[in-house]
Amino acid sequence: MSTTSERTPPPTAVLPAGLTGAQAAERLARDGANALPAPRPTRLWQRVVMQLRDPLVAVLLVAAALTLATRDWTDAGVILLVIVVNTGMGITQEVKADKAITALTAMAAPEARVQRDGRQLSIPSAEVVVGDLLLLGEGEIVPADAEVVEAAALLVDESALTGESVPVDKAASGVLSAGTVVVRGRGRAKVTATGTASALGRVAALMTKGPTLTPLQHRLVGVGRALAAAAVVLCAVVMAIGLVRGQPVELMVITAISLVVAAVPESLPAVVTLALALGARRMAVRNALVRRLPAVETLGSVTVLATDKTGTLTEGTMVARALCTPLGDAALTGTGYGPDGQVTREGRPLTAARAPDLRDLLTAAVLCNDAALRPPTAETPDWTALGDPTEAALLAAARKLALDPSELALALPRSAEVPFDSDRRRMTTVHRLPDGGVRIICKGAPETLLRTALLADPEEAISRAADRAERFARDGYRVLAVAARDSDQATAPGEPTAPDLEQGLHLLGLIAILDPPRPAAAATLAACRTAGITPVLITGDHPATARSIATALGIVTPGEAVMDCGELDRATPATINATRVFARATPEQKLRIIQALQEAGNVVAMTGDGVNDGPALRRADIGIAMGKRGTEVARQAADLVLADDELGTVVAAAEEGRRVYANIRRFLLYALAGGTAEILVMLIGPFVGLPLILLPAQILWVNLLTHGLPGVALGSEPVDPDTMRHPPRPPAESVLGAGLWQRILRVGLVITAVTLGVALWGHATDRPWQSMAFFALGTTQLTVALASRARPGTRTNPLLPLAVTGALLLQLAALYLPPLRDLLGTHPLSLLELGVVCALSTLGYAAFKLDRLIHPGEHLRE
Repeated sequence: MSTTSERTPPPTAVLPAGLTGAQAAERLARDGANALPAPRPTRLWQRVVMQLRDPLVAVLLVAAALTLATRDWTDAGVILLVIVVNTGMGITQEVKADKAITALTAMAAPEARVQRDGRQLSIPSAEVVVGDLLLLGEGEIVPADAEVVEAAALLVDESALTGESVPVDKAASGVLSAGTVVVRGRGRAKVTATGTASALGRVAALMTKGPTLTPLQHRLVGVGRALAAAAVVLCAVVMAIGLVRGQPVELMVITAISLVVAAVPESLPAVVTLALALGARRMAVRNALVRRLPAVETLGSVTVLATDKTGTLTEGTMVARALCTPLGDAALTGTGYGPDGQVTREGRPLTAARAPDLRDLLTAAVLCNDAALRPPTAETPDWTALGDPTEAALLAAARKLALDPSELALALPRSAEVPFDSDRRRMTTVHRLPDGGVRIICKGAPETLLRTALLADPEEAISRAADRAERFARDGYRVLAVAARDSDQATAPGEPTAPDLEQGLHLLGLIAILDPPRPAAAATLAACRTAGITPVLITGDHPATARSIATALGIVTPGEAVMDCGELDRATPATINATRVFARATPEQKLRIIQALQEAGNVVAMTGDGVNDGPALRRADIGIAMGKRGTEVARQAADLVLADDELGTVVAAAEEGRRVYANIRRFLLYALAGGTAEILVMLIGPFVGLPLILLPAQILWVNLLTHGLPGVALGSEPVDPDTMRHPPRPPAESVLGAGLWQRILRVGLVITAVTLGVALWGHATDRPWQSMAFFALGTTQLTVALASRARPGTRTNPLLPLAVTGALLLQLAALYLPPLRDLLGTHPLSLLELGVVCALSTLGYAAFKLDRLIHPGEHLRE
């Protein structure tokens, strides 16, 4: 949706007015969207190959080949059915995951600022067309190839295309390439090429990318190989025991093959894909847009949340609350960016005519300013900011004194500037005066501007202003100092430099701006601490301001230390790791803090919104960008984009990450416990007088029913209510760690005991003991699946009880339908036999619940 600003910065020369809406629509229809070529879709045969390359599925293929070689068509058919069913489920979940990520990418699409019909608009980058006039500022990504028509200290990072690490200065007539980043200054440029015709499009056309695995999937591939190797060894032992006891060679070969098939959790790839895709989709519903699928799982491991202040912990709606000039202080009323409110001194409302000192201060703040205000519309009933919120607050303050920013910009047009950058922490502009001279205005942080090298005021006056700024900061205000001087001479030709302009200035005053904490911020940070996630504040603000906000939100106690990043070089790694608030942080220092926290063993998530946050966002384990007020650089560098700019969304996303990991472990527990039981039953059977307790086809049937839909359904389980009341898992922990493999053995032993007990009772009473063991093995595993639910007794995840019910009905069909009986070699059970087996099978459910009670610590990361 296009939006119109109340004020467009005035041009410094005769410049193109941009296209009309009709021209833009015509060119968009003619040339197509400004988008890179869509990646080649993964073909069906490629998806099939990816599924079949999994070590667990490879075991099944070998087993199918061996059974075909022995002409055991029945068992070969069942094995092939298992392969087809699991491969089909895996491909289905891959397609769902691709669609989910495509939808999320569209939601996080970048935007561009253009001038059309004489108005400044914000549009999706895909709608940029040849001939558009781009408006570029710090932190924005150039959306298309363009020629610079106006530049003010424009510095562009072209490393994404050229590999050159040093940013490049751009002047008028210079060339900009799509995908490059404005790191300083501002400019206007006329689009010359879009989409595939752009430089970035030509490079992208040379690139192809096949399907890749997430880090979690890579780890699980290793687990799968180990499980497959162990299963092969154990099944070879079963075969050897059978041969020693006189069983036919062909039968024991088929039995060993069937056990290998049953022992490996071949549904694991489908479960992982489903869990990650559903996690990404659920995060999107909760306003967290996942840009990289591995972030879904990594979020569950976060131990430190490094956050900035403005707009994250605070409302992000900056409001000027106090003005200070050499003649005294003044207060401002009103909220938001609207003009409602007054400027008062000693309780009396003021006007520009009655307070010339305040008029001069706010006039300078408006002129040395790149923001704009958007008036209310039908879609957005409030005044909103376009550009830096702090600068927008200055425009709103000026309107409260009846100063019109647009009229001031026309009366004193800007002729030159030295843009703000994070090192100087100030901005300087030059404006033409009606009499032919110029006015030089400098606005910035008090600690960088209140210096005798820049100001011509007496040292006593500078010291008083510094003390007043310190008091403002201690009260939680962000403070800006504004200074100016008039000169009879225009600036020298060419781009002016800071030393040329920033000398002999006179202080006009201070502006104290308040950005109140978000109402939910304190509760969100408390939830982080409860979940074992340590919040850390990293801000460029004054230490007193940072301390005030951090104390109010509970990040630090009133007496706790706050580190001024000027001392960072002298700080030890242990000190950095123990610090909770870092003030006056530069981009390089943010990066160093993140690295130090990671080197201490933390998994770090970092929030950011500016171009200077890009390196730290990339370096963090999880980079989190603000979707509403964040720059494109921040969004593109991040793994996660918050559509609502709410820090609480990070906690919700971390909860989803823990849910994904817990469901994968839940499936591994269920599947490997069943596989363990099947091997143990076949191993122990001969020693208790049951030479071949299960036929190969029976083993394969049980495996198909239990590892199929019920196993996949476990990947959709809801989050455990206690998940965020416990610390995150250690980053280096194995997926089978934290007691999971011990639980697998315990649950597997219970399933084994039930199956062998039923078989021995049936054998001793001359009943169809083999069919009873077959039914008991399957139903006991299904009761374990029901016991694995994260929220038993609720209607969440209805797929699991439905899948278990369907599997149970098929298990009964194997006993009572003649075609299946003939295929599997089973016999029907009487009501007594069926009732006994069903009753004993519930021991799997009871044992699972009892194990949770006895070993609650292991259950936490189930």
